[in-house]
Amino acid sequence: MEKLTKAVQFWLCATIIILGLMGCDVVRQAASRLRFIGNSGEPVERVSDGDTLVVKDTDGKNFTVRFACVDAPEIAHTNKEKQSKRISDRNQFTWGVKARERVQQLVQQGGSRVTLNITDSDRYGRKIAEVRLKNGTFVQQVLLQEGLAKVYRPYLNKCPSKDLVQQAETEAKAQRLGVWSDTKFINPWEYRSLYKK
Repeated sequence: MEKLTKAVQFWLCATIIILGLMGCDVVRQAASRLRFIGNSGEPVERVSDGDTLVVKDTDGKNFTVRFACVDAPEIAHTNKEKQSKRISDRNQFTWGVKARERVQQLVQQGGSRVTLNITDSDRYGRKIAEVRLKNGTFVQQVLLQEGLAKVYRPYLNKCPSKDLVQQAETEAKAQRLGVWSDTKFINPWEYRSLYKK
């Protein structure tokens, strides 16, 4: 009988420990979701382009956020680019400006605050993140649905919402929205490798 009691105590303790550890994981996941959803979000200092923001952290320091999962058309940065007459430049920059303006509009609608789900950092020190507005609107999904960005497949495995973004792009492509309606449009990653040297 004593052996049976010790065995029951052992298994009862083991079960409690296992459930406790599972509970810790549930609490950690819930905390992660709270960070992702957030109440107030991060204040946006500026929209750099169609897939990059500068936000202010809780210490008042600015940091750059590159949108996870997507690549938006480029915008002109230098005077040479701004004055370029090359059709590929004009085409890319026109779509880039539209993407940036749409992000600016979304950020303003969200009270100039965003909630970040940081997934990585890049070689330039930017944080890579899924970006949502206070109401839950997923900014990358909107850009893809409207054809103002494309899914960036080389890093799709680091995209928590990869199914969502792929579906959004598929719908825009089928409806020939935004860049999908433009037969002269060059993918942003191809444009950078061909023309930004």
